[in-house]
Amino acid sequence: MKPVNRLNPGALRIVLVLQGGGALGAYQAGVYQALHEHELVPDWIVGTSIGAINAALLAGNDKSTRLQRLKQFWDRVAHREGIDMARIPDVQRRANIWLSTVDTIVRGIPGFFTPRLFSPFSFGMAVEPEVASFYDTAALADTLGALVDFDYLNTPGGIRLTVNALKVTTGKLVSFDNTRQTINVEHVRACGSMPPGFPPVRIGGELYWDGGLYSNTPLETVLDDLPHVDSLCFMVDLWNAEGPEPTTLDEVQTRSKDVTFASRSSRQIEDYLSTHQLRHQLRELFSHLPARAKSDAGIDALAAIGSDSTMHVVRLQYAGRDWHMPLKDINFSKGSIAWRWDQGYQDALRALKHAGWLTAVSAGTGLVVHELPPRDNDRRAPGGARA
Repeated sequence: MKPVNRLNPGALRIVLVLQGGGALGAYQAGVYQALHEHELVPDWIVGTSIGAINAALLAGNDKSTRLQRLKQFWDRVAHREGIDMARIPDVQRRANIWLSTVDTIVRGIPGFFTPRLFSPFSFGMAVEPEVASFYDTAALADTLGALVDFDYLNTPGGIRLTVNALKVTTGKLVSFDNTRQTINVEHVRACGSMPPGFPPVRIGGELYWDGGLYSNTPLETVLDDLPHVDSLCFMVDLWNAEGPEPTTLDEVQTRSKDVTFASRSSRQIEDYLSTHQLRHQLRELFSHLPARAKSDAGIDALAAIGSDSTMHVVRLQYAGRDWHMPLKDINFSKGSIAWRWDQGYQDALRALKHAGWLTAVSAGTGLVVHELPPRDNDRRAPGGARA
Protein backbone atom coordinates (compact mmCIF):
# COMPACT_ATOMS: atom_id res chain seq x y z
CA MET A 1 0.00 0.00 0.00
CA LYS A 2 1.31 3.46 -0.97
CA PRO A 3 2.21 5.81 1.90
CA VAL A 4 -0.13 8.78 2.27
CA ASN A 5 1.16 11.82 0.37
CA ARG A 6 0.36 15.13 2.08
CA LEU A 7 -0.27 16.65 -1.39
CA ASN A 8 -2.70 13.86 -2.26
CA PRO A 9 -4.17 12.63 1.03
CA GLY A 10 -7.31 11.35 -0.69
CA ALA A 11 -5.29 9.17 -3.08
CA LEU A 12 -6.84 10.87 -6.11
CA ARG A 13 -5.98 9.47 -9.51
CA ILE A 14 -3.13 11.64 -10.86
CA VAL A 15 -3.34 12.59 -14.53
CA LEU A 16 -0.79 14.52 -16.59
CA VAL A 17 -2.06 16.17 -19.81
CA LEU A 18 0.64 17.30 -22.26
CA GLN A 19 -0.01 19.63 -25.18
CA GLY A 20 1.91 19.79 -28.46
CA GLY A 21 4.48 22.52 -29.01
CA GLY A 22 7.82 21.25 -30.33
CA ALA A 23 10.80 22.72 -28.50
CA LEU A 24 8.46 24.34 -25.96
CA GLY A 25 7.93 20.81 -24.60
CA ALA A 26 10.98 21.22 -22.38
CA TYR A 27 8.62 23.17 -20.10
CA GLN A 28 6.61 19.95 -19.64
CA ALA A 29 9.76 18.12 -18.60
CA GLY A 30 10.35 20.67 -15.85
CA VAL A 31 6.78 20.24 -14.62
CA TYR A 32 7.25 16.48 -14.41
CA GLN A 33 10.51 16.90 -12.46
CA ALA A 34 8.68 18.78 -9.71
CA LEU A 35 5.92 16.14 -9.57
CA HIS A 36 8.55 13.39 -9.50
CA GLU A 37 10.38 14.98 -6.58
CA HIS A 38 7.13 15.25 -4.63
CA GLU A 39 6.08 11.63 -5.24
CA LEU A 40 3.15 12.66 -7.43
CA VAL A 41 3.81 10.06 -10.10
CA PRO A 42 1.02 10.12 -12.73
CA ASP A 43 -1.31 7.16 -12.97
CA TRP A 44 -2.24 8.26 -16.48
CA ILE A 45 -0.46 10.45 -19.03
CA VAL A 46 -2.21 11.81 -22.14
CA GLY A 47 -0.12 13.49 -24.82
CA THR A 48 -0.20 15.02 -28.27
CA SER A 49 2.81 15.76 -30.52
CA ILE A 50 5.84 16.60 -28.34
CA GLY A 51 3.55 15.82 -25.40
CA ALA A 52 3.20 12.27 -26.75
CA ILE A 53 6.98 11.94 -26.93
CA ASN A 54 7.43 13.18 -23.36
CA ALA A 55 4.59 10.91 -22.26
CA ALA A 56 6.22 7.83 -23.82
CA LEU A 57 9.54 8.64 -22.17
CA LEU A 58 7.78 8.77 -18.79
CA ALA A 59 5.47 5.78 -19.18
CA GLY A 60 8.18 3.70 -20.81
CA ASN A 61 10.70 3.81 -17.97
CA ASP A 62 10.83 2.72 -14.36
CA LYS A 63 10.57 5.50 -11.78
CA SER A 64 14.26 5.11 -10.90
CA THR A 65 15.37 6.00 -14.46
CA ARG A 66 12.40 8.04 -15.71
CA LEU A 67 13.80 11.51 -15.09
CA GLN A 68 17.22 10.49 -16.39
CA ARG A 69 15.77 9.28 -19.70
CA LEU A 70 13.75 12.49 -20.04
CA LYS A 71 16.91 14.55 -19.57
CA GLN A 72 18.81 12.39 -22.04
CA PHE A 73 16.22 13.02 -24.73
CA TRP A 74 16.25 16.79 -24.32
CA ASP A 75 20.04 16.82 -24.17
CA ARG A 76 20.18 14.87 -27.45
CA VAL A 77 17.90 17.27 -29.32
CA ALA A 78 19.40 20.46 -27.88
CA HIS A 79 21.33 22.67 -30.32
CA ARG A 80 24.78 23.26 -28.87
CA GLU A 81 25.91 26.87 -28.41
CA GLY A 82 29.46 28.07 -28.80
CA ILE A 83 29.03 30.93 -26.33
CA ASP A 84 27.72 31.35 -22.82
CA MET A 85 24.27 32.85 -23.34
CA ALA A 86 24.22 34.28 -19.81
CA ARG A 87 27.29 36.43 -20.52
CA ILE A 88 26.12 38.28 -23.62
CA PRO A 89 23.70 41.21 -24.09
CA ASP A 90 20.09 40.58 -24.96
CA VAL A 91 20.48 41.70 -28.60
CA GLN A 92 23.28 39.20 -29.20
CA ARG A 93 21.39 36.49 -27.36
CA ARG A 94 18.39 36.95 -29.62
CA ALA A 95 20.58 36.94 -32.73
CA ASN A 96 22.28 33.73 -31.60
CA ILE A 97 18.91 32.02 -31.07
CA TRP A 98 17.75 33.18 -34.50
CA LEU A 99 20.87 31.66 -36.10
CA SER A 100 20.34 28.46 -34.12
CA THR A 101 16.77 28.24 -35.39
CA VAL A 102 17.87 28.80 -38.99
CA ASP A 103 20.45 26.03 -38.56
CA THR A 104 17.67 23.72 -37.36
CA ILE A 105 15.63 24.49 -40.49
CA VAL A 106 18.61 23.82 -42.75
CA ARG A 107 20.19 20.80 -41.06
CA GLY A 108 17.48 19.41 -38.79
CA ILE A 109 18.02 18.08 -35.26
CA PRO A 110 20.31 15.10 -34.60
CA GLY A 111 18.30 12.27 -33.08
CA PHE A 112 15.02 13.86 -34.18
CA PHE A 113 14.67 14.82 -37.84
CA THR A 114 16.81 15.39 -40.95
CA PRO A 115 15.99 17.28 -44.18
CA ARG A 116 15.03 15.37 -47.32
CA LEU A 117 17.58 16.92 -49.65
CA PHE A 118 16.45 17.30 -53.26
CA SER A 119 13.13 15.57 -52.57
CA PRO A 120 10.61 15.90 -55.43
CA PHE A 121 8.04 16.76 -52.74
CA SER A 122 9.77 20.11 -52.17
CA PHE A 123 9.22 20.96 -55.85
CA GLY A 124 5.51 20.12 -55.84
CA MET A 125 5.86 16.66 -57.35
CA ALA A 126 4.00 13.52 -56.23
CA VAL A 127 5.76 11.08 -53.90
CA GLU A 128 4.78 8.09 -51.79
CA PRO A 129 2.57 9.23 -48.85
CA GLU A 130 5.11 8.04 -46.25
CA VAL A 131 7.74 10.47 -47.62
CA ALA A 132 5.44 13.42 -48.33
CA SER A 133 7.29 15.87 -46.08
CA PHE A 134 10.27 18.20 -45.90
CA TYR A 135 11.97 16.17 -43.15
CA ASP A 136 12.54 12.52 -42.29
CA THR A 137 11.84 11.44 -38.67
CA ALA A 138 13.57 8.04 -38.82
CA ALA A 139 16.12 9.42 -36.34
CA LEU A 140 13.32 9.98 -33.80
CA ALA A 141 12.37 6.32 -34.06
CA ASP A 142 15.96 5.36 -33.24
CA THR A 143 16.08 7.77 -30.30
CA LEU A 144 12.80 6.54 -28.84
CA GLY A 145 13.91 2.95 -29.34
CA ALA A 146 17.00 3.67 -27.26
CA LEU A 147 15.32 5.67 -24.48
CA VAL A 148 11.87 4.05 -24.15
CA ASP A 149 11.37 0.49 -22.90
CA PHE A 150 8.23 -0.40 -24.85
CA ASP A 151 7.94 -3.79 -23.13
CA TYR A 152 7.80 -1.95 -19.79
CA LEU A 153 5.39 0.63 -21.23
CA ASN A 154 2.95 -2.11 -22.27
CA THR A 155 3.17 -4.16 -19.06
CA PRO A 156 -0.18 -4.11 -17.20
CA GLY A 157 -0.13 -2.19 -13.92
CA GLY A 158 2.18 0.59 -15.05
CA ILE A 159 1.37 4.16 -16.08
CA ARG A 160 -1.57 4.32 -18.43
CA LEU A 161 -0.50 6.03 -21.66
CA THR A 162 -2.80 7.63 -24.22
CA VAL A 163 -1.39 9.41 -27.28
CA ASN A 164 -3.53 11.09 -29.94
CA ALA A 165 -3.13 11.12 -33.70
CA LEU A 166 -5.25 12.20 -36.69
CA LYS A 167 -6.31 9.66 -39.32
CA VAL A 168 -5.27 11.32 -42.58
CA THR A 169 -8.05 9.95 -44.78
CA THR A 170 -10.97 10.71 -42.48
CA GLY A 171 -9.83 13.64 -40.34
CA LYS A 172 -10.88 11.77 -37.19
CA LEU A 173 -8.94 11.86 -33.93
CA VAL A 174 -7.69 8.45 -32.80
CA SER A 175 -6.43 7.66 -29.32
CA PHE A 176 -3.80 4.95 -28.96
CA ASP A 177 -3.99 3.59 -25.41
CA ASN A 178 -1.76 0.95 -23.78
CA THR A 179 -4.73 -0.42 -21.83
CA ARG A 180 -6.42 -1.34 -25.12
CA GLN A 181 -3.54 -2.12 -27.49
CA THR A 182 0.21 -2.58 -27.66
CA ILE A 183 1.93 0.76 -28.18
CA ASN A 184 5.15 0.87 -30.21
CA VAL A 185 7.51 3.52 -31.50
CA GLU A 186 5.42 4.11 -34.63
CA HIS A 187 2.38 5.15 -32.58
CA VAL A 188 4.45 7.79 -30.80
CA ARG A 189 6.11 8.99 -33.99
CA ALA A 190 2.72 9.28 -35.70
CA CYS A 191 1.40 11.48 -32.89
CA GLY A 192 4.22 13.96 -33.57
CA SER A 193 3.98 14.00 -37.38
CA MET A 194 2.94 17.58 -38.09
CA PRO A 195 2.65 18.20 -41.86
CA PRO A 196 4.17 19.30 -44.12
CA GLY A 197 7.35 19.23 -42.03
CA PHE A 198 7.02 15.63 -40.89
CA PRO A 199 5.61 12.66 -42.81
CA PRO A 200 2.53 10.65 -41.87
CA VAL A 201 3.13 7.26 -40.28
CA ARG A 202 1.30 4.16 -41.44
CA ILE A 203 -0.17 1.97 -38.70
CA GLY A 204 -2.41 -0.98 -39.48
CA GLY A 205 -2.73 0.15 -43.10
CA GLU A 206 -3.85 3.69 -42.18
CA LEU A 207 -1.86 6.92 -42.32
CA TYR A 208 -1.71 9.19 -39.26
CA TRP A 209 -0.63 12.77 -38.66
CA ASP A 210 -0.09 14.80 -35.49
CA GLY A 211 -3.20 14.86 -33.29
CA GLY A 212 -2.64 18.58 -32.71
CA LEU A 213 -4.25 19.22 -36.09
CA TYR A 214 -7.56 18.20 -34.51
CA SER A 215 -7.10 19.21 -30.88
CA ASN A 216 -3.75 20.26 -29.49
CA THR A 217 -4.79 19.93 -25.84
CA PRO A 218 -5.93 16.38 -25.05
CA LEU A 219 -7.91 17.29 -21.92
CA GLU A 220 -11.03 16.13 -23.75
CA THR A 221 -9.63 12.59 -23.74
CA VAL A 222 -9.59 12.67 -19.93
CA LEU A 223 -13.00 14.31 -19.56
CA ASP A 224 -14.64 11.75 -21.86
CA ASP A 225 -13.12 8.74 -20.09
CA LEU A 226 -15.62 6.53 -18.27
CA PRO A 227 -16.27 5.79 -15.52
CA HIS A 228 -15.37 9.13 -13.97
CA VAL A 229 -13.26 8.94 -10.82
CA ASP A 230 -11.92 11.54 -8.41
CA SER A 231 -8.80 12.91 -10.12
CA LEU A 232 -6.01 15.45 -9.79
CA CYS A 233 -5.15 16.50 -13.34
CA PHE A 234 -2.09 18.61 -14.18
CA MET A 235 -2.75 20.22 -17.58
CA VAL A 236 0.38 21.72 -19.18
CA ASP A 237 -0.31 24.32 -21.89
CA LEU A 238 2.46 25.55 -24.21
CA TRP A 239 0.50 28.15 -26.20
CA ASN A 240 -1.42 31.15 -24.93
CA ALA A 241 -4.80 32.08 -26.39
CA GLU A 242 -4.57 35.57 -24.86
CA GLY A 243 -2.08 38.21 -25.94
CA PRO A 244 -1.58 41.84 -26.97
CA GLU A 245 -2.58 43.28 -30.34
CA PRO A 246 0.22 42.48 -32.83
CA THR A 247 1.93 45.30 -34.72
CA THR A 248 4.75 43.60 -36.67
CA LEU A 249 4.92 40.63 -39.04
CA ASP A 250 6.65 38.52 -36.39
CA GLU A 251 4.01 39.42 -33.82
CA VAL A 252 1.16 38.65 -36.25
CA GLN A 253 2.65 35.25 -37.14
CA THR A 254 3.35 34.43 -33.49
CA ARG A 255 -0.14 35.49 -32.42
CA SER A 256 -1.69 33.41 -35.20
CA LYS A 257 0.23 30.29 -34.13
CA ASP A 258 -0.59 30.86 -30.45
CA VAL A 259 -4.31 31.11 -31.21
CA THR A 260 -4.24 28.11 -33.56
CA PHE A 261 -2.62 25.73 -31.09
CA ALA A 262 -3.81 27.20 -27.78
CA SER A 263 -5.90 25.15 -25.39
CA ARG A 264 -9.62 24.83 -26.00
CA SER A 265 -9.98 23.61 -22.43
CA SER A 266 -12.51 26.29 -21.41
CA ARG A 267 -15.08 24.98 -23.88
CA GLN A 268 -14.27 21.36 -23.00
CA ILE A 269 -14.67 22.10 -19.28
CA GLU A 270 -18.02 23.85 -19.83
CA ASP A 271 -19.29 20.85 -21.80
CA TYR A 272 -18.05 18.47 -19.11
CA LEU A 273 -19.78 20.39 -16.32
CA SER A 274 -23.06 20.46 -18.24
CA THR A 275 -22.89 16.70 -18.84
CA HIS A 276 -21.86 16.07 -15.23
CA GLN A 277 -24.89 17.99 -13.99
CA LEU A 278 -27.22 16.01 -16.24
CA ARG A 279 -25.75 12.72 -14.98
CA HIS A 280 -26.13 13.88 -11.41
CA GLN A 281 -29.79 14.69 -12.03
CA LEU A 282 -30.33 11.29 -13.67
CA ARG A 283 -28.95 9.54 -10.60
CA GLU A 284 -31.13 11.68 -8.35
CA LEU A 285 -34.25 10.86 -10.36
CA PHE A 286 -33.40 7.16 -10.46
CA SER A 287 -32.89 7.06 -6.70
CA HIS A 288 -36.46 8.31 -6.16
CA LEU A 289 -38.01 5.60 -8.28
CA PRO A 290 -39.77 2.77 -6.44
CA ALA A 291 -37.80 -0.47 -6.31
CA ARG A 292 -40.15 -2.21 -8.76
CA ALA A 293 -39.42 0.46 -11.39
CA LYS A 294 -35.64 0.05 -11.20
CA SER A 295 -34.50 -2.38 -13.86
CA ASP A 296 -31.14 -4.12 -13.92
CA ALA A 297 -30.42 -2.34 -17.20
CA GLY A 298 -30.93 1.04 -15.56
CA ILE A 299 -28.67 0.13 -12.67
CA ASP A 300 -25.97 -1.03 -15.08
CA ALA A 301 -26.30 2.14 -17.16
CA LEU A 302 -25.80 4.35 -14.11
CA ALA A 303 -22.83 2.28 -13.00
CA ALA A 304 -21.24 2.71 -16.43
CA ILE A 305 -21.20 6.49 -16.16
CA GLY A 306 -19.81 6.35 -12.63
CA SER A 307 -20.87 7.93 -9.39
CA ASP A 308 -20.51 11.59 -8.53
CA SER A 309 -16.85 12.48 -8.82
CA THR A 310 -14.68 15.59 -8.65
CA MET A 311 -11.85 16.42 -11.00
CA HIS A 312 -9.30 19.04 -9.99
CA VAL A 313 -7.54 20.55 -13.03
CA VAL A 314 -4.29 22.37 -12.26
CA ARG A 315 -3.46 24.56 -15.26
CA LEU A 316 0.22 25.21 -15.87
CA GLN A 317 0.84 27.72 -18.67
CA TYR A 318 4.15 28.37 -20.41
CA ALA A 319 4.36 32.16 -20.33
CA GLY A 320 7.64 32.84 -22.13
CA ARG A 321 7.20 35.31 -24.97
CA ASP A 322 10.37 34.24 -26.85
CA TRP A 323 10.70 37.74 -28.33
CA HIS A 324 7.51 37.03 -30.34
CA MET A 325 9.39 34.55 -32.53
CA PRO A 326 7.00 32.72 -34.91
CA LEU A 327 9.41 29.77 -34.95
CA LYS A 328 9.78 29.51 -31.18
CA ASP A 329 8.60 25.91 -31.33
CA ILE A 330 11.65 24.94 -33.38
CA ASN A 331 14.09 26.93 -31.25
CA PHE A 332 16.02 23.98 -29.81
CA SER A 333 18.98 26.07 -28.57
CA LYS A 334 20.44 24.53 -25.44
CA GLY A 335 19.98 27.71 -23.40
CA SER A 336 16.31 28.03 -24.38
CA ILE A 337 15.61 24.40 -23.54
CA ALA A 338 17.28 24.74 -20.15
CA TRP A 339 15.34 27.95 -19.45
CA ARG A 340 12.00 26.40 -20.37
CA TRP A 341 12.71 23.31 -18.28
CA ASP A 342 13.47 25.54 -15.29
CA GLN A 343 10.31 27.61 -15.86
CA GLY A 344 8.19 24.46 -15.88
CA TYR A 345 9.90 23.26 -12.72
CA GLN A 346 9.42 26.59 -10.91
CA ASP A 347 5.78 26.92 -12.01
CA ALA A 348 4.99 23.39 -10.83
CA LEU A 349 6.63 24.12 -7.47
CA ARG A 350 4.37 27.17 -7.14
CA ALA A 351 1.33 25.03 -7.93
CA LEU A 352 2.37 22.42 -5.36
CA LYS A 353 3.02 25.09 -2.73
CA HIS A 354 -0.42 26.62 -3.37
CA ALA A 355 -2.11 23.16 -3.54
CA GLY A 356 -5.61 24.56 -4.02
CA TRP A 357 -7.03 21.07 -4.52
CA LEU A 358 -6.58 20.40 -0.80
CA THR A 359 -9.39 22.85 -0.03
CA ALA A 360 -12.68 21.04 0.55
CA VAL A 361 -15.36 21.38 -2.13
CA SER A 362 -19.09 20.86 -1.79
CA ALA A 363 -20.64 17.51 -2.67
CA GLY A 364 -21.58 17.18 -6.31
CA THR A 365 -18.86 19.54 -7.57
CA GLY A 366 -17.88 18.10 -10.93
CA LEU A 367 -14.72 20.01 -11.77
CA VAL A 368 -12.52 22.70 -10.24
CA VAL A 369 -9.86 24.60 -12.20
CA HIS A 370 -6.83 25.83 -10.25
CA GLU A 371 -4.79 28.63 -11.82
CA LEU A 372 -1.27 29.49 -10.71
CA PRO A 373 -0.92 32.31 -8.16
CA PRO A 374 0.93 35.40 -9.45
CA ARG A 375 4.72 35.35 -9.48
CA ASP A 376 6.66 37.75 -7.29
CA ASN A 377 9.28 38.41 -9.99
CA ASP A 378 8.91 39.26 -13.66
CA ARG A 379 9.03 36.45 -16.19
CA ARG A 380 12.08 36.27 -18.39
CA ALA A 381 12.47 35.23 -21.99
CA PRO A 382 14.61 32.23 -23.02
CA GLY A 383 18.28 32.71 -22.31
CA GLY A 384 17.63 35.18 -19.51
CA ALA A 385 16.23 38.17 -21.39
CA ARG A 386 13.34 40.01 -19.80
CA ALA A 387 10.05 39.50 -21.66
